[in-house]
Amino acid sequence: MSKVKVGLVQMSCTADKVANFNKAISKIKEAAAQGAQIVCLQELFTSLYFCDVEDYENFKLAEAVPGPSTDTLSKLAAELGVVIIASLFEKRTQGIYHNTTAVLDADGSYLGKYRKMHIPDDPSYYEKFYFTPGDLGYKVFKTKFATIGVLICWDQWYPEAARITALMGAEILFYPTAIGWHQSQDEATNTEQYNAWQTMQRSHAVANGIHVVSVNRCGFEQEEQMKFWGGSFVSNPFGTILYKASHNEEAIHVEELDLEKSDRYRTHWPFLRDRRIDSYQPITKRFIDEE
Repeated sequence: MSKVKVGLVQMSCTADKVANFNKAISKIKEAAAQGAQIVCLQELFTSLYFCDVEDYENFKLAEAVPGPSTDTLSKLAAELGVVIIASLFEKRTQGIYHNTTAVLDADGSYLGKYRKMHIPDDPSYYEKFYFTPGDLGYKVFKTKFATIGVLICWDQWYPEAARITALMGAEILFYPTAIGWHQSQDEATNTEQYNAWQTMQRSHAVANGIHVVSVNRCGFEQEEQMKFWGGSFVSNPFGTILYKASHNEEAIHVEELDLEKSDRYRTHWPFLRDRRIDSYQPITKRFIDEE
């Protein structure tokens, strides 16, 4: 298919996991009613962003993937005839947990999962306490409507992840995300951080000649100290913003993407043609020390 309608669900969350899940279901239905064929939810949509603290109780939020949530979403996907991209806290086995996104096809089939590869460890983002780095590698999923790549939040900052996923055949890159501003920050810092976040992902669109869809959460969490900045957006294959959500409000948006535009941009700006793959071996080193 040359054209596909993608749905973005940007929402706020509470401590009530069931309420968050039901809210997401409602919003998926609304996006489908607006014509969405692929619907992407934000990172860890069933809960508050719990990685602000290192608390063993939070491991109780995890579940098997596939498991209860994917079973429910699979039925919903089949009922609505839409692809669902769902970010979940995966319990792989006792003591091993992942930040994982599952993909359900439009017929309800479970296509597989991607485990977040890059795990941050920063103030209010203590993810290394919870998540084992992904070991499935980068993934693409051949859905009914498009071949999609899924990366997760901190993966956004790494051009290597976007490039590899694009080279594997992804026609659209989706980034479920949870990122925000601490209330102690000034407006200039907030603006600079959001602009860097958006610019980095738009650069992935340009470098690889594919659409990028980034879906972030919104609302206040962490006892009102963290404002998740929303700002979900869609970029065309040359970095042009086709849609940008509010920083403050929940949003459901459907955007039609013309996947044939990738061929035009890649032909006129042949970055893939001119790659010097014979010279890239140093990229596998942590740092290149001078001899």
